[in-house]
Amino acid sequence: MRPRLFGMTASVAAFGLLGSLVTACGSSGSGGTTLRLVAPEYGDSPATGSRAYWDGLTAAFTAAHPGKKVEVTLHPWAEVDREVTRMVHEGDAPDVALLGAYSDFAAQGRLYPADEVLSIRAEANFLPPLVEAGSVDNTLYGLPFVASSRLLFYNEELFDRAGAKPPKTWSELKSAAEALKAAGVVCPYALPLGPEEAHAEALIWELSNGGGYTDLRGEYSLASERNTQTFRWIKDNLVKPALTGPVPPAALNRQDAFDAFLRGDVGMLNGYPSLLHQAKRKGMKVGTLSMPVSDTLSSEEIPPAAGVADWMMAFKRDGNRELVRSFLDFVYKDENLNEFAERYQLLPSTVSATQASQDAAADPSAEQFLIALRGARLYPVNDPSWLRVSDTIKRNIGRAVEPSADPKTVLEQIARQAGEASQPE
Repeated sequence: MRPRLFGMTASVAAFGLLGSLVTACGSSGSGGTTLRLVAPEYGDSPATGSRAYWDGLTAAFTAAHPGKKVEVTLHPWAEVDREVTRMVHEGDAPDVALLGAYSDFAAQGRLYPADEVLSIRAEANFLPPLVEAGSVDNTLYGLPFVASSRLLFYNEELFDRAGAKPPKTWSELKSAAEALKAAGVVCPYALPLGPEEAHAEALIWELSNGGGYTDLRGEYSLASERNTQTFRWIKDNLVKPALTGPVPPAALNRQDAFDAFLRGDVGMLNGYPSLLHQAKRKGMKVGTLSMPVSDTLSSEEIPPAAGVADWMMAFKRDGNRELVRSFLDFVYKDENLNEFAERYQLLPSTVSATQASQDAAADPSAEQFLIALRGARLYPVNDPSWLRVSDTIKRNIGRAVEPSADPKTVLEQIARQAGEASQPE
């Protein structure tokens, strides 16, 4: 997961259409002595590159397992899914890959289930929401690696200047945005519904009204009444009164919103741990809190935060299972997982590493994200159609809050396209 919301959104369209692939079992390789790992580059400069982490980890692994080697290939996030798809198509799948989604490969029977490549202790150690998202038909195939949750960020200095109070409900968020606008803040609330990560912002809002992308049965409910109410409220109470800034939400991407927040032009927006670290390095005073909830929810309804994870997956290859098992058990040691998570201000995926991270955290604010992750709702990544569905959401959901749009009509159009993507090919 790169420092965005997060890695799973990076190359969603490229991964979706696998077509008819040849069987990876029996493909060429080094059998049980050399493990090949393909992973994305999480850093954004030579100083923050991922190579140093993997070099250190693989050196420690080979020292502990004489005669075994690990070859690591790194690709940019925009290319890694496509590269793994190509390798599988050519019958040369890696032994292990770290990607933003796994369910297409699991649906084709190409992945080992977790119980074949992890110890019982390691498999039982994952945080429950991540296990649910990583499972297909109650079998864990996507092994969560690093994760994140989202909280509402607010610029304390701008709030003080405007006399605004941190909001706990939608109506309070609107009042705070109005006060910020009156105080001359360029963008009281940043609403990034542009194609970069619109599906993230949309899910956060949907959850805060008791909605979401799927219903209790796990089926898509994109055009539900609650989701319709959500986008109608956003349109009428934030977009029409020009409380979302000068850039139309459908044209505002997440990175642009974050950059504006770091410049001091944004009063509120949804963010994740690395943004908080960036803001604090700039000396900004930033408050964080759970996403404000709809005023129509009862006091007993406490919506989950939105969460995201990136996934390790082990490909079935002749003679590689024991080597893969040894490597993954090593990767998921607390110290190794936390080293990577801390390097990129992300959250570890296991109970024990999370506890170790909390105990050692120099920044107490990190605990809020860890707590939110424990009960978070993730994207429906265990549905093989999700990659195509999420791409549809990203490209279209911003239209639901345009001044002349009917949110219900837009959501129904997205739902129809999602239904088509869900049909077997």
